[in-house]
Amino acid sequence: MILRAENITKRFPGVTALKEVSFDLKAGEIHALCGENGAGKSTLIKLLSGIHPHGSYEGRFEVNGTEAKFETIKDAEKAGLAVIYQELALVEEMTVAENIFLGREPRRWGAFIDWPRMYREAQALLDRFKVSLDPAAPVRTLGVGQKQLVEIIKALAKDSKVLILDEPTAALAEHEVLILLEILRDLRKRGIASIYISHKLDEVFGVADRITVLRDGTTVCTQPADETNKAEVIRQMVGREIGDLFPRRSTQPGEVILRVDSLTVADVETGATKLRDISFELRAGEVLGIGGLMGAGRTELLMHLFGAWGRGVSGSAQLRGQSLGGLTPEMIIQKGLVLASEDRRRYGLHLEHEIGFNLSLSSLASITRGGFIQRNAEIRRNQDVFSSLRVKATGLEAIVGKLSGGNQQKVVLGKALLTEPSVILLDEPTRGIDVGAKLEIYEIINRLTAAGKAVILVSSELPELIGMSDRILMLNEGRIGGSFTRDEATQEKLMAAAMGHAG
Repeated sequence: MILRAENITKRFPGVTALKEVSFDLKAGEIHALCGENGAGKSTLIKLLSGIHPHGSYEGRFEVNGTEAKFETIKDAEKAGLAVIYQELALVEEMTVAENIFLGREPRRWGAFIDWPRMYREAQALLDRFKVSLDPAAPVRTLGVGQKQLVEIIKALAKDSKVLILDEPTAALAEHEVLILLEILRDLRKRGIASIYISHKLDEVFGVADRITVLRDGTTVCTQPADETNKAEVIRQMVGREIGDLFPRRSTQPGEVILRVDSLTVADVETGATKLRDISFELRAGEVLGIGGLMGAGRTELLMHLFGAWGRGVSGSAQLRGQSLGGLTPEMIIQKGLVLASEDRRRYGLHLEHEIGFNLSLSSLASITRGGFIQRNAEIRRNQDVFSSLRVKATGLEAIVGKLSGGNQQKVVLGKALLTEPSVILLDEPTRGIDVGAKLEIYEIINRLTAAGKAVILVSSELPELIGMSDRILMLNEGRIGGSFTRDEATQEKLMAAAMGHAG
């Protein structure tokens, strides 16, 4: 075994995050670690990487048969462990090569960076792992998926023997996912081991040799991937059978709340037209799904409806008969439309602040009298939302940045719901969260539509679109490539429409 964790217990004030967790990794193995958000995966990673130092936990880690007592991240790196987090750690203004060798730049005469050698070695690494990037390109010019690949090459450049990948494909396009999985298979042949953390079970079963499931901070099971299946892993993750992964409860559609007619929108900075001739209606009690390939204009459409992006060239968007054109997000929230952003950590939350602070941000006017926030009223209504959404935290005073992804997403939704909207725009609301948390988000959507709210759901996952939408629009290069009822929709039809091949 190249790595072993024995009876690891980690406690924080008021909570036991890990309880006697055991886990091992063989050389050249891809070992998947699965579990709901809050199951203890992130805590285990932080122990393995030296973020939580030796002495702050009970139990024992071994690397190549010798006890590991990591005091810092550097200690873990020296032992051959490299962690690639979901949140990237790249310097945007530096080049690909500079990021790959940051802190380890090749030098000549001990003092001067050997720039030609650094770029040669960066190119050799990129070629070796079949990543088509220019080592001289500034990282800020890359897409999110390309940045993720740079992070992986950066880890491999340190001669790491163990890669720990935390949701590595959350922001990757399909072709980039295939590249990543092929890189991992190649590393396996070279004897490099990987711990692969993902909620995407298709990927897990496509690449993993063994699967370990954590639930509520304990090890549930470890078994070879070819001796189990997705349904069994899901059952072990959530502790119950899930007969229906998409529990959409359709309601009788009501009046038209949002009407978009021949909408064409241009990017303010570049002047390029990004959305062309978009038309649809959204009714009370309805979920309208919107899909498409990356760059199809899904996020741009939601951001424009919310008043946060783009310049309307022609056409219109009306909420209950009133035009949304030229309004700010604040004005649009007051009219009853709200957006839960795709990037919750960047646009949806103040990570350093408490849950209560975040919940109140978009609806302060409703709890303000004479210029002062009514603190008791704020606490009462925030506690109601906190409880109804079943946020797993010690209370409203818990720091949002320390919550799991699924619970952060619930706070984003709670903040939106406190504005008392009639239309909720959800941009990738289940990205990067586990099966159990997804089910809770789906139930929230059902409760909203049952109460007469209307929902637009943008998702990259075709099964989710089909399972949770009453109607589906597929965008293709800024246009509507196809429109489907739930009964008409199949993954094949939706993908054909997204690629501009709808019949």
